[in-house]
Order: sequence, then structure tokens, then C-alpha cells
Amino acid sequence: MSEWTQGDYTISTDRTRLDLAVIHEYLSNQSYWAGGRPLAVIRQSIEHSLCFGVYDGEAQVGFARTITDYTTYAYLADVFILPTYQGNGLGKWLMQTILAAPTLADVYRWALHTRGAHGLYAQFGFTGLAKPESAMERRTTPPFLPTS
Repeated sequence: MSEWTQGDYTISTDRTRLDLAVIHEYLSNQSYWAGGRPLAVIRQSIEHSLCFGVYDGEAQVGFARTITDYTTYAYLADVFILPTYQGNGLGKWLMQTILAAPTLADVYRWALHTRGAHGLYAQFGFTGLAKPESAMERRTTPPFLPTS
């Protein structure tokens, strides 16, 4: 477990501090990418990821998780700062912290998907795919969503 402090704010990888209700509310009801995601799915995704919680005192105000082998690859997912805390530099600090975390120091290939935060991630070296012709994905309907 690691923690970083800046003023009244803390970023922690301590899973016991995570507020699943806050994370579920934001992801399932406010995010464009995880709408309708059930609590059980969020809980399982957290169990299989390195998570970073952002806190104002004891209250969780942000979150991100990395899916990683800790050596060659990390996928950044479910990144958010609650709307009332946006604009205070917490998103930038969260990204700096994740990319500098000692447990991720050997990772040399990072990936993420975003619809509207390209400017934020570009500040940390993220770009479009260097060779999009070599990238592939397989998508299916999440099991918790109705099929049409």
C-alpha cells in the first residue's frame, strides 16, 4: 500500500479505504463509459486491479484503476474526479502519481480509452496509436446489459 499527500488531499492504493458506493454511483450513473455497471461488476474489477483512491480527508473524491502485469503493460481505466472537485488539479496529480508509482516503474507500455480528455492525457505522453493497423479489439455486450 502506498499513500501520497498534498494539502488536505490524499491518494492511496489502500483498497480498504475505497468507498464502493461513491465509485458505483459515479461509474454507473454519471460516467459515459460505465453506465449501468452493477456494483458486483465494479467490486470484481477493483479486486483484479491496482486502484488509486483520491480523498479529501476521509471522503473519496476520485478514483482510477490500472489493469497491469506490473512489468510490460498497464491499462488505465475508470478514471474520475467528482464534478465538485474538478478544476483543482486533482486529475493531473492523480495521473502524475499513477505514472510515478514505484510498483509501476517498470511498465513501458500504457493504454487507455477516452472520449473527451485527450488534452489531459497528452500532458503525460499519451498519443494516438502509433500503428493503428496493428491494434485490434474484441467487443461483446456486457452480460449485465440487455441484448437487442
